[in-house]
Amino acid sequence: MTLPLVVGVDGSDPSLVAVDWAADEAVRHGLTLRLVHASLWERYAGTVPTLGAGRFSERVLAEHLVASSAERAARRAPGLRITTDILPTEAVDGLLHEGANAHALVVGDRGRGELKGLLLGSVSLGVAARARCPVIVVRGDDAGVVGLHERILLGVGDAVTGERAADFAVREAETHDCALDAVRAWRHPAPIGEAPDDAERRATALLDDALRAPLAAHPGVRVRRTNVEGPARTVLVDRSAAADLVVLGARRRHGHFGLQLGRVGHTLLHHAQCPVAIVPQLS
Repeated sequence: MTLPLVVGVDGSDPSLVAVDWAADEAVRHGLTLRLVHASLWERYAGTVPTLGAGRFSERVLAEHLVASSAERAARRAPGLRITTDILPTEAVDGLLHEGANAHALVVGDRGRGELKGLLLGSVSLGVAARARCPVIVVRGDDAGVVGLHERILLGVGDAVTGERAADFAVREAETHDCALDAVRAWRHPAPIGEAPDDAERRATALLDDALRAPLAAHPGVRVRRTNVEGPARTVLVDRSAAADLVVLGARRRHGHFGLQLGRVGHTLLHHAQCPVAIVPQLS
């Protein structure tokens, strides 16, 4: 069974941008688009018009948000199969539950009611740091969100976090019919007893190991391998300015319920100039 692409919707501007991005992505992959609103029915004052002397109930508000998002997706991608649901639960918990049966989860970088000055909303961070399926946080400048660069950026981590992320990035590059920019950052000075050349060679080997199996399965993907001296956070944020999606792996440990997101992923979610995909490596 093909799993759907799930989008968290709440009517905010970032949510609507996420719906647009996800509709295009669902078409490329031939997936059903599933729009989900999860809420404990907080009252959003002034978000919908009044009817007579009374206000719409929270349930009607949720139905309005989901229906308007579905209409938007249908206008953008006629013929796309769309399903919707409303979950009476806390937003992060609801989306994590949906992610158990999703190709991926898509969210905006901030939700309704969160301060505009925030670089990243609490729901987006919570989902990206805990989901067991890939999570795409749609953020960045217009060129990156629309996909004008025709480049997918993969930050290659170690073997513990990188296998599933590399496979996801190669598939995205193939589906988008664009180039894959695979980058491994390394630091100097090297560890005691190791020459800088050794660190660079090890970075090259990690790149080759991470890409070997995915490229064997998808040999038509164009790849540029690059190892760069410098902090991975800085290198990937800088390179995200010329990418349409940056992909990074994250480790998920069984029985651990806190945020499971490293410093590099945390930085990209706050500062990348294009959408960010966090792909969990389950252990």
